[in-house]
Amino acid sequence: MSSGKRVLLAEPRGYCAGVDRAVETVEKALEKHGAPVYVRKEIVHNRHVVETLQDKGVIFVDETDEVPEGSLLVFSAHGVSPAVHEGAAQRSLRTIDATCPLVTKVHQEAKRFARDDFDILLIGHEGHEEVEGTAGEAPQHVQLVDGPDAVDNVTVRDEDKLVWLSQTTLSVDETMETVRRLREKFPKLQDPPSDDICYATQNRQVAVKAMAPECDLVIVVGSRNSSNSVRLVEVALQAGARAAHLIDFAREIDPAWLDGVETVGITSGASVPEILVKGVVEYLDGEGFHDVKPVTTANETLVFALPRELRPRAKA
Repeated sequence: MSSGKRVLLAEPRGYCAGVDRAVETVEKALEKHGAPVYVRKEIVHNRHVVETLQDKGVIFVDETDEVPEGSLLVFSAHGVSPAVHEGAAQRSLRTIDATCPLVTKVHQEAKRFARDDFDILLIGHEGHEEVEGTAGEAPQHVQLVDGPDAVDNVTVRDEDKLVWLSQTTLSVDETMETVRRLREKFPKLQDPPSDDICYATQNRQVAVKAMAPECDLVIVVGSRNSSNSVRLVEVALQAGARAAHLIDFAREIDPAWLDGVETVGITSGASVPEILVKGVVEYLDGEGFHDVKPVTTANETLVFALPRELRPRAKA
């Protein structure tokens, strides 16, 4: 390894198309309708984004019954169950759905397999909003499988009518290990019609894997409740980084982490604005890490259109 302190910057990192769309949805709703705009749960799992929007007049709530009747409510990128839509309708709320289209795709899969009376094994993290939304599409048919060790407890009605789906933000490797164990137990288990773990989650994990073996330290910028960010720390360690830490802001870096460190890798979760990464690069520059090199494993060009309610009207 060459001597001298250096920074490796994983690409792709940071905002994915679904997060970009969700945050823009809230900003546009504020522009169009004025404050307050209510948002159910955090629009995306990032502290900085949530605090910035709160400063502009966004009110985050846990449930629809906290929103005054007739108000404007945005559903977060993680998606909601049909019961939440019903609750909003009962309170005459005007709603804008900022669910990521890749999450919506998994919802459609769940509905389709439930209609065909399949047992659906949903691989994901207990209590995560996305999982609650997807499972809520077909609660009688879905059971959660939270990681490889949960496979032993799975029982199904008919092994011939069995499919797995997954949360979009999981570790690719761990999910495939869970599927492998499920298939040992249920050889006829069907795969989802298309990959449920989203392109952005996979790309960020691939980029970290490429970089990690050269890193004494990997810093992942992201919030603790961001599933895909937490996974990046795990992936970095499994891929050979000597240490890896999750931080929201540069000020959370412990100087002791840099003792004896020559190469620092930086990446960020899919809900993280680039300004937070810049802060980390600047902090490290101040610690003598002047040499910054990108490690690029993919180029992302996907963009999602805004929800219909917020698209500019075509000129007549």
